[in-house]
Amino acid sequence: MHISFTRRTLANGLDVIVHEDHDLPIVAVNVWYHVGSKNERRGRTGFAHLFEHLMFEGSAHHDHGFFAPLQRAGASLNGSTSADRTNYWEVVPTGALDLALWLESDRMGHLLPALTQAKFDNQRDVVLNERRQNYENRPYGLAGIAVADALYDHDHPYSWPTIGYPDDLREASLDDVHGFFRTYYHPRNASLVLAGAITADRAFALAEQYFGDIAPGPDIPPVPSGVPTLSGHVRLSLEDRVELPRIYLAWHSPALFDHGDAELDLLADALGGGKTSRLYRALVVEQQIATEVTAVQSSRELCGMFQVVATAAPGVTLDRLAEAIHASLAEIRQTPVGEDELRRSQVQAEAHFIYRLQTIGGFSGKSDQLNAYNIYRDDPGFVTDDLARYGRATPAGLQQAAATWLSKPFVALGVVPTGQLALGLSDATPAVVA
Repeated sequence: MHISFTRRTLANGLDVIVHEDHDLPIVAVNVWYHVGSKNERRGRTGFAHLFEHLMFEGSAHHDHGFFAPLQRAGASLNGSTSADRTNYWEVVPTGALDLALWLESDRMGHLLPALTQAKFDNQRDVVLNERRQNYENRPYGLAGIAVADALYDHDHPYSWPTIGYPDDLREASLDDVHGFFRTYYHPRNASLVLAGAITADRAFALAEQYFGDIAPGPDIPPVPSGVPTLSGHVRLSLEDRVELPRIYLAWHSPALFDHGDAELDLLADALGGGKTSRLYRALVVEQQIATEVTAVQSSRELCGMFQVVATAAPGVTLDRLAEAIHASLAEIRQTPVGEDELRRSQVQAEAHFIYRLQTIGGFSGKSDQLNAYNIYRDDPGFVTDDLARYGRATPAGLQQAAATWLSKPFVALGVVPTGQLALGLSDATPAVVA
């Protein structure tokens, strides 16, 4: 598997990556900033996600929303924020490429003159409402926040949610967010991909024309790295407006691309990847004590999190469900997965790689993948090596990863219907979610 590309770095530090594909008269414009919620600190959370919103609201030379002019030109566009990065993308007809680049460069180099108190207040309210809709008022919506708060040390960059804490957002000043922008949203901390019906020479010329005069920006403050530890198991309970109890089991795991990361990704698929997986067969089909179960290796830049999530069948306690999950995990720590199980998971992994590269733009398309590998590995073409990690995995390697990581202390969170704590985990401490 290979994505052809050419990369150059402008004098101001902006990486520019070009992938030529002349099948259709479109160009994908994709910008990544190497900033996410991990670059924040306690008391000042939610800024990276807030800027995802603010950067669509206009800049010095286009003090209006960004969606309207691009959509009138036939473009699709969006953006997103994670703990590790912020990205923006447009897929435009070739005739609208200059418009997209002009708008992207203006918000990179000239956003702050247009970032007024009124815009800040408006988008802060939008984000607070988004938190209410997606977390506070959604069934099980606060579980992820409670797990992260317990799994990581108080000041660890992954201990707070990407959307931030409401009190932090309410107390933030315009000067605070201006300072955050000046620190992180500049060429030295960004990567631009142009993919589609464009030649490399023209792409680099346009990048220089639109982005070349933007100031490089300051050094990026360091972020603590390494995998944290838990001194012992943590058991929590959370009452919510839900119909069925649900258990969340979470362990620390390797960082993205580190040793054991691919193995745990494959193990998660073998355990909870669909109706043929071990946990689904054991809990849902055979014992009929769960209605659904998933497992996932969440790979992130500083460290990962391996998680098993299962929803109990009516009348089943989370203690009983947890016991059954741990029995399956003990078995997989002691006995390697079968060759057929591993091969099925490897095929699934390869299929996911292929699916992501079917499109040239948007989330996870070729342009997004080039940027991801450039930001995280300084190698836009790392997709070949990335996929090879999965192909090299062995049953013994999965067993070793399980024994190494899933024998460590973990966080267990039980979410139960309000007033039904008897169905939850015994000896659990009430979770407090800010």
